[in-house]
Amino acid sequence: MNKVVIFGVGLIGGSFARALKKAGAVRTIVGVGRSAASMARALELGIVDAIAVASEPASLADALHGADLVLLAAPVAQTEAILVAIAPHLQAGTVVTDAGSTKSDVVAAARRALGDKVAQFVPGHPIAGRETNGPDAAIDDLYVGKKVVITALPENTAEDVERVALVWRACHAIIHRLSPEEHDKVFAAVSHLPHLLAYALVDDVAKKPHADLLFQYAASGFRDFTRIAGSSPEMWRDISLANQSALLTELDAYMAQLAALRAQLAAGDGAGLERVYSNAQHARHQWITAIETAEAPPSQDKAD
Repeated sequence: MNKVVIFGVGLIGGSFARALKKAGAVRTIVGVGRSAASMARALELGIVDAIAVASEPASLADALHGADLVLLAAPVAQTEAILVAIAPHLQAGTVVTDAGSTKSDVVAAARRALGDKVAQFVPGHPIAGRETNGPDAAIDDLYVGKKVVITALPENTAEDVERVALVWRACHAIIHRLSPEEHDKVFAAVSHLPHLLAYALVDDVAKKPHADLLFQYAASGFRDFTRIAGSSPEMWRDISLANQSALLTELDAYMAQLAALRAQLAAGDGAGLERVYSNAQHARHQWITAIETAEAPPSQDKAD
């Protein structure tokens, strides 16, 4: 590609840029963001070749001119505003995609913002991350062997969908495909709920009068369970609200499970507790084994 434009050059957008540069898949990368300091840092680190200011139409028009691909790697709550800003400058032949962790809301925002240009928007979600933020967190191998879910629209052309798939394959990611609705239900259960629980546990402990003593003795189990509570609060606030309905469904189911466990514990039902623990252990072992034995080549697409 000749030019790629990335809105948000932090961990996700910056790692995408580094991976494309490493692969020799693009000549020029332009970074666009809200923070002048963050953009300057991305330029200083060599993640991008040029920067633009999202709030300045002239700067934005110049950044988008001749772009082959635009990636939105900003928090999902900013998606519609960014799409509204780029719509007047979006040229035929430019494909827009995103890295948002929710999809139904993003698709709705794209339809409102882009109108008859919505066919140029191919939604996506790389399943990768770390508990660090900003340009300094960007690494060139973040997506190696990781899944990227494309939730294509009926209006998308096969060529535009394949362009998005190709750039992620250049990052050595594995392409999966879901509908936006399927995506949001799946990730409410296995990503969004775990983040909510991790944040809730750490917040609960931190508010206790003897929090310092508790953290002093918290060891690897607590650290592993709460690792994801080190992620961006702004990003996860937006994700939680964007996927509110599906997340509430999963949270209600989890609360019912906790209520059942509480009843077993209160009744001294050791056999009942062990059945739950054993089932969970077995399911987790099967899941880990499946991950370890999976041998899908990076270029192979997966349909779920």
